[in-house]
Amino acid sequence: MIPYSYSLHKIDNTVDFGFSADDYSRFKFGDDLVARSFGKDLADGFIRYYLADNVITDQIVVISSPYSFIPTATFAMKNYFVCQLNRWLVENGGLAVQETKVHRTITYKEDYGELSAEERLSLIGNDSFHIDKDFLAGKTLLFLDDIKITGSHERMILKMAKEYGLKNEMHMLYFAELVNKNIHPNVENFLNYHQIKSIFDLEEIIDSGNFRFNTRIVKYILNTTSSSFNLFLERRSTDFINQLYDLSLGNNYHAIEAYSKNLHLIKDYIKNNNYKLI
Repeated sequence: MIPYSYSLHKIDNTVDFGFSADDYSRFKFGDDLVARSFGKDLADGFIRYYLADNVITDQIVVISSPYSFIPTATFAMKNYFVCQLNRWLVENGGLAVQETKVHRTITYKEDYGELSAEERLSLIGNDSFHIDKDFLAGKTLLFLDDIKITGSHERMILKMAKEYGLKNEMHMLYFAELVNKNIHPNVENFLNYHQIKSIFDLEEIIDSGNFRFNTRIVKYILNTTSSSFNLFLERRSTDFINQLYDLSLGNNYHAIEAYSKNLHLIKDYIKNNNYKLI
């Protein structure tokens, strides 16, 4: 079946996105306060423009964008989306949502946001997604992602659904969607890096008290030149450095050559400072 698709913001120009480009950039690099705002706004929009007139009586399962070990920025947004949606569902006699995960098997160094539609499809086409089919039986599925640019991720989700023989009612929900196909897909990169121009721009987010690790910030840090990386590392806490190292190993980033040098530096840094792994 063709899934219902909803996006809170429709991008039809590169001047007014309908949301703050700086906020979006901070969100993509771990600002949990922005994730809270985005998640609540997406839930409110979905309720207002769909659920209020199309009540779902089945058990709802919310599914964030696929990841391996380190969650994506969407995962943080999902947490607040779920809380906001649960309040409305319970107040209206519905069931609180359940959650599950789409597992992905391949990670890559390339920055997805700067690629063309063809390059995105080629890159993600090598990936594979997995989900617990039995857990989903008879339930309505809400797949969340932060932005839809070319639809490559959505096609992979639908491919997975077909391979698993899923017959569920499915909804694809996005914070934003590029609707003007005359705009190059690399507008996503423009948004991603709108406020982050160097590794040191991350420090305000990390030190804000509202920071959450995600795949983008880990890859960005590991891909930084050694000189900047060393200076950045010296200004980070023991806990941050250990988390960075453990998350990197969990996502198999040690197997990616471009990240290996900085990972060795982290390992040496932990060893030389007698840090204890947490």
